[in-house]
Amino acid sequence: MDAYDKQILDIIQSHFPLTSRPYEEVGKQVGLSETDVLARVRDMKKSGLIRRMGANFTSKALGWQSTLCAASVPEDKLDEFVAEVNKHDGVTHNYLRENEFNVWFALIAPDMDAVEAILASITEATGIKVLNLPASKLFKIKVDFKMDK
Repeated sequence: MDAYDKQILDIIQSHFPLTSRPYEEVGKQVGLSETDVLARVRDMKKSGLIRRMGANFTSKALGWQSTLCAASVPEDKLDEFVAEVNKHDGVTHNYLRENEFNVWFALIAPDMDAVEAILASITEATGIKVLNLPASKLFKIKVDFKMDK
């Protein structure tokens, strides 16, 4: 990553321009052409430096339900279990942890009935019970990673 990549990342994390040509606008801010900025973003995405680009919505404000889930998955079943979990569009995060409950993921669905149906289908497909851990109180924080430091 060079200084331009860092400047681009600083901008697109939380200040992505909502214009018809956002990469042209980012280019103006950092001193590059629209083509150069777009190529750099594509390269960072391809390399895995950028994992995902998209809007973040507050599921509750949209009338949806989100929950944290955990499962205790034997090592020989990890790939199968994770593949099953990742089939579901509502899965937003999926982590492997060093713990008895070694797979944790976040799930968003239209309502708690849908959440429970998805979790039941994962259990049915894998034979592994999933804990449903909905938040009792939500603490939202905004995280930006300053690239120029």
